[in-house]
Amino acid sequence: MIGHLCLVVVFSLFVCQCHGGCAEVDSMTEAVAGEGFLLGCISCKRREEVSARATVDWHFKPLGEEEYRHIFHYDHPSADILHKDFVDRLEWQGTENTDIQIGAIYMFNVTFNDTGMYRCTIDRTLFLPVYDEHVTVEKDVELIVVAEANRELTAVISEIVMYVLIVVLQLWLIVVLVYCYKKISEEQEARDARKALKAQTELLESKDNCDGVQLE
Repeated sequence: MIGHLCLVVVFSLFVCQCHGGCAEVDSMTEAVAGEGFLLGCISCKRREEVSARATVDWHFKPLGEEEYRHIFHYDHPSADILHKDFVDRLEWQGTENTDIQIGAIYMFNVTFNDTGMYRCTIDRTLFLPVYDEHVTVEKDVELIVVAEANRELTAVISEIVMYVLIVVLQLWLIVVLVYCYKKISEEQEARDARKALKAQTELLESKDNCDGVQLE
């Protein structure tokens, strides 16, 4: 029983829960000048089983300006770059069919002029049994362009916590293994002792029987 319990405890350390389906994750907001950057945009359907068709538009408002510029349009399978400042610099990285849930685009060779507000608009038509429903979702990404990548404090803390948890789990695993080994050894010694005692008892009973036969 102890052995099985130990195996379950050890196995549980390496098992993780995985969740499928769509998850709306916010885009990163800091890009490095001269490198590429993924502008994230995810809009999950409320009912996965309902078929739909969607288009995606991206607009850009530079820092210090009030008006948005239409820079990108995607209507599967066509992807169109609509502003001269982004020609040959944008690439579709979203869903590769008409039922779009991921509307991300990748920007090549980021410059400081790319700093500003980006707006992703997903226009979706849900094909329902009775009628078609039109839904529009907007996601804003405030992009900051820096000369060098900065490690955020939360990322540093998360990394430290991760390493601490790894060390603690390894130490706990060692303790569990030592405990299990000790319990198994004690059980084995107890079984050996019972076997020896049983053998000794049988030997004494056999000797008594032999003595009784000689006396007769």
